[in-house]
Amino acid sequence: MFTSRTLRRLFVPSRTLARYMVKMHLGRFFGILIGLTAVLQMLDLLATADDIMAAEGANWVSLASYISMRAPQLISQFVPFTALLATLLTLATLNQHSEVVVMKASGLSAHRILLPLGIASFIIAASHFLFNETVVVNANADLEYWQDNDYAVDLPPSAGPTGRVWIKENKTIVLVEAVSQIRNKVVLDKVSLFERDERGKLQAMVHADFAWYQDGRWTLHEVRRFDAGTHEMTIQPSQPWELETRPERFQALTVKPDHVSFPKLWQSMQELKKDGLPTDRLMASFLQKVAGPASSLLMPLLAAVAAFGVHRAGNLVLRVVFGMALGFSFFVADNFMLAMGEFGVAPPFLAAWAPFFLFLVVGYAVIFNSEEGSLPKKRKVLQEKPIAGE
Repeated sequence: MFTSRTLRRLFVPSRTLARYMVKMHLGRFFGILIGLTAVLQMLDLLATADDIMAAEGANWVSLASYISMRAPQLISQFVPFTALLATLLTLATLNQHSEVVVMKASGLSAHRILLPLGIASFIIAASHFLFNETVVVNANADLEYWQDNDYAVDLPPSAGPTGRVWIKENKTIVLVEAVSQIRNKVVLDKVSLFERDERGKLQAMVHADFAWYQDGRWTLHEVRRFDAGTHEMTIQPSQPWELETRPERFQALTVKPDHVSFPKLWQSMQELKKDGLPTDRLMASFLQKVAGPASSLLMPLLAAVAAFGVHRAGNLVLRVVFGMALGFSFFVADNFMLAMGEFGVAPPFLAAWAPFFLFLVVGYAVIFNSEEGSLPKKRKVLQEKPIAGE
């Protein structure tokens, strides 16, 4: 009869061994991540300190604010790379101390040896996803907003997503320089309307300082209208704007995938789908929010070449280098496919997950080759020479 303990021992034969390997892997992971982030943050701060301190009233608080916004980006960017280095270092250490040999001698297969590292990688991947959704997206938005305002001191909080938006409403082309949200009202800054006739010829240009949506209708404020036929300029403090576009569409058009969380990006995509707008580029970034942290799950497979093999043969360093080459190849392929997805060249699912599944197969192929090796060659049967005198 199978019990929970029996099922657990089918995958993790020793709780002590699993705890030992998980602690070893996580200890190396956090040590490398802290050291790498500190070095990169210091170099980045040296490159941008002059721009930060050039703002009026800037002091050491400005530098501390920059570090608090920039450090989460560096951590998120280098988590998979750090997971690769930590896995290589862990497996190379186990191999060098002949601990892998002992595990294999006790009857453990390659998969059961790598399973504790897979558990540690799952913890890293889940933490990476939560860290991105709770900390990194806010840091990205705040830092870009601060940089757009030249690192100004005492800058008011950002009112929401910003970015230029072009839409076509009947025969009128609408340009909005920025979209923001103040409490429950959506505000459009610097609105320009280009009114055209049946043949597409420009009839008039309308400029408004801002427009907001209230009580189910839009209102333009500080309006200036130039008639292209009569060359007359009319100015009005405000006027109603018969625009059928909902505020949610403007917010969806200005969304930046790395500035919003997973659910908010999905909501923006649904708003665009309601209006019949393409969402393939956003879908690639949406899937990458999961595929990016999940890449840490591949690192034990790509680094497994450092664990299996006799280190006395002098090829342990070559195995570690080969594992690093596999990891770097994955990062290059992942960034390339993500760029193809954002440009609309590759389908979203293929752009986000193709490198993951490709290198999953490569990792298993490396393990099978390391464990099974090549087929034994047939030995030539030597003919016995007759003894003289027989």
